[in-house]
Amino acid sequence: MKFFLSLLLMCVFTTAFSQTIKYEGIVKDTTNVPLEMANVMAVNQATKAVDSYSITNDKGRFVLNLNVNATYNVRFSYLGLKPKTIAVTTKTTDITQNVTLISDSKQLNEVEIVREMPISVKGDTIIYKADAFKNGTERKLEDVLKKLPGVEVTKDGEIQVEGKKVQKVMVEGKDFFDGDTKIATKNIPADALDKIQVLRNYNEVSNLKGLENNEENVALNIKLKEGKKNFWFGDLTAGIGVGHEEDRHLLNPKLFYYNPKYSINVIGNFNNIGELPLTAQDYFKFTGGFKNFMKKGGTNFNVASNDLGVLGLRNNRAASIDTKFGAANFSYNPSKSLSFSGFGIYSSNVTQIRTDTKTTGLPNNQEEIKSEISNQDNKFGLFKLSSSYVPSTKVHFDYDGLLKFTDQIESSSLNSSLLSDIYTDKKQKPRSFNQNLNYYYTLNDKHVFAAELQHLYQNEDPFYNANLKQIPVFANLLSGYNIFQSRNNLTQNRLVTTSKFDGKFDYYYMLTPKSNLNLTIGNTFSNQNFNSSVFQTLDNGSLNTLIDQKNNNDVTYRFNDVFIAMHYKFLLKKFTFNPGFSVHKYQTNDTQLGTSNKNSFNRILPDFYALWQIKKSETLSYNFSVINNFTDINKLAEGTVFSSYNSIFRGNRYLENSLSQVHSLRYFRYNMFNFENIFANITYSKQINPIKNRVNIIGINQISSATNMSSNFADENFMLNGNYSRSFKRYYKASFGANFNWNLFNNIRVGLNNLESIQTTKSVVHSYNLGFSTNFKKLPNFDLGYSYSINDNFSDKFFTHSPSVKLEYSFLDNFSFTTEYTYFNNSNSSKSIKSEYEFLEANLMYNKKGSKWEWKISGTNLLNTTALNDSSFNQLGGFSSFSSYYVQPRYLILSVKYAL
Repeated sequence: MKFFLSLLLMCVFTTAFSQTIKYEGIVKDTTNVPLEMANVMAVNQATKAVDSYSITNDKGRFVLNLNVNATYNVRFSYLGLKPKTIAVTTKTTDITQNVTLISDSKQLNEVEIVREMPISVKGDTIIYKADAFKNGTERKLEDVLKKLPGVEVTKDGEIQVEGKKVQKVMVEGKDFFDGDTKIATKNIPADALDKIQVLRNYNEVSNLKGLENNEENVALNIKLKEGKKNFWFGDLTAGIGVGHEEDRHLLNPKLFYYNPKYSINVIGNFNNIGELPLTAQDYFKFTGGFKNFMKKGGTNFNVASNDLGVLGLRNNRAASIDTKFGAANFSYNPSKSLSFSGFGIYSSNVTQIRTDTKTTGLPNNQEEIKSEISNQDNKFGLFKLSSSYVPSTKVHFDYDGLLKFTDQIESSSLNSSLLSDIYTDKKQKPRSFNQNLNYYYTLNDKHVFAAELQHLYQNEDPFYNANLKQIPVFANLLSGYNIFQSRNNLTQNRLVTTSKFDGKFDYYYMLTPKSNLNLTIGNTFSNQNFNSSVFQTLDNGSLNTLIDQKNNNDVTYRFNDVFIAMHYKFLLKKFTFNPGFSVHKYQTNDTQLGTSNKNSFNRILPDFYALWQIKKSETLSYNFSVINNFTDINKLAEGTVFSSYNSIFRGNRYLENSLSQVHSLRYFRYNMFNFENIFANITYSKQINPIKNRVNIIGINQISSATNMSSNFADENFMLNGNYSRSFKRYYKASFGANFNWNLFNNIRVGLNNLESIQTTKSVVHSYNLGFSTNFKKLPNFDLGYSYSINDNFSDKFFTHSPSVKLEYSFLDNFSFTTEYTYFNNSNSSKSIKSEYEFLEANLMYNKKGSKWEWKISGTNLLNTTALNDSSFNQLGGFSSFSSYYVQPRYLILSVKYAL
């Protein structure tokens, strides 16, 4: 923490404001009407640099901050009007001057070569000139994006623009690995960037533009510098280093090629320094660009994952990580109407995870101390092929196929003060193949048709083995279990297959230029099979097959939803309304235990959307929907599912659907005049008849089943989040964010004599974050951050605060230095649980101007922090846990990069 304070004082010292004056006024046309979104730019005549720029607000006002005693050419421009350049000489007092632009019929036909604005707006597109925001320390797209007004990048590579999540990233109009933001932000080189285009109200199908609600859709398109087109570019980085007990290595090639006809991207990363291009969490949430086109249908039927809960990484850190990663992406346009694209990704991570945990508050005032070491070998593969055929503005046809496969192995050894030594093995090789076929046709200005089909085939085969010294508390539930053994060696095999089809047909009828009617006919059909078996390995090596049908599963489940929906969208001045409803016919059938359980019912589900366009960049929107939620086969299978050494689960074939009501209100404002960005979101949801676990907790053991909660005990959630950010004087960027989350959950707790009780749990989580950064060209730059959160579960409060500081400095023309420090402090209200840890990273880079070579010395975990400390509270069990999660030690890396 002392290091943080020292670095903070250094950063404050470097941010003395230079002496400037204000040059301000109003831009009008010849009719005296103020011009909104006019561009104003001041070029210093001595340095030829753009010292300041502004975009007028809705009253035509502009403000420039100019250096004193300098001469500028200030250029005013507005589409359709003749640009005007005014010579301005500053002294020590502010200047006020109004400007009038006159019409110029020749402007659209003439080409005038002028210096470009760092930021400009064209319709729904915001264009950032990348070089205007660089200070010389940037190495990848992520580094540049963080400096742009209104743009934020999370630690996991998610991009947010004006508070909205960016759905895809393109380069020269071509999807970069299907638009995945993490792969883009971590790999596209900063020196290749010319412009960054933010595409608001984005819809890749031109036939549907204006017919659907695209206000939340945002995409990025990267424009490359001229020297990067029609040429191979990229870089190759290789490094070696030393660390505790193990040498370190890094090899990271990146190769790119773009021209109008085709593009190729190749990325590799082989290291044992903790760099993870793709984590297990990234793999499972990777959609490959497949969208949920049934979201307006009102039904929520998601295929759950049967993964065994292979331990994930915390902050992408672990005791040991060895990564091998390779990826390739291509696009090919044989003609203007036909295009092909695809990618292949393969990742292999060999990881060791070490955790020490202390659990208190167990029954009879017991506590458990356990130590666990897990060795993982995770292999992931993704392959996709896409095609698109657009012969005219009336026809759009596309096809996508995505193959995903995984090979995961985890072996763990655990020592528990209550259960002695435990050994577990997990293996799984899930496969899935997702196909998407879409056809859009515009008959004329009045009639538009859309057909969308999607099919998913998924095969999951989790294998779990646990070897315990003590007899499991649920052994009496496993008919035929032999308790007279020195070790309790239990194994379960599962095989779950899913074939799911979604299809819908849309017809849009334009009633007027400002209203349309949308009729939808759709169907979701799913067929699933769940098979599992449990066996015990005896001391003599023989197998005790637990063949009782309650121990095993042989289940088939079919779900069918046929629906028709109608939506009416109309514009009324500044308001957009889109009410609608859907009528559903549901049919379900599960077959198990020699019998079938069939259900059939109908339901009407309403939804409503409204938008108030307050100004060009200020909106207030409201969403309301009623959603029918269905579980898949996993919670219906009534045989035993052996999920861990101290937990078993049995489903319930008689589960019913739950009903959710969701209200959301969203406010957004982006002011190009002062680069002020404000967004806030309020969401309230209520789930009636939710599916809950009926849990019997015996010490640290858990026996559970599924059931529906009575409609008198609904789950509720209220969430409020907002963010304010602003860039000012061109060199400074500040932000403040707040989140509030209130939850009310009901669970069924089983006590003595099998008596049930409703356990109502409330929790409140609120968090706050502050940020301030600079972006000077020649001075040191810093990025200050502070986050604070409170987790109140009404039995205890947990507090976390984390300040951070990042310093960037380019000096002596050829050197760049970056360092980042983060401090974490966790505690509860009584201070009985308290932990703190800190991390320091640093990089020194040398790149001679004009040279293709760059040398770099990197230090990771320089303070040699050994573990991440964390605390948690189990709402059902009422116990608290404190854990230490071990991470890689300090190491130094010397690397060299060659730019192609």
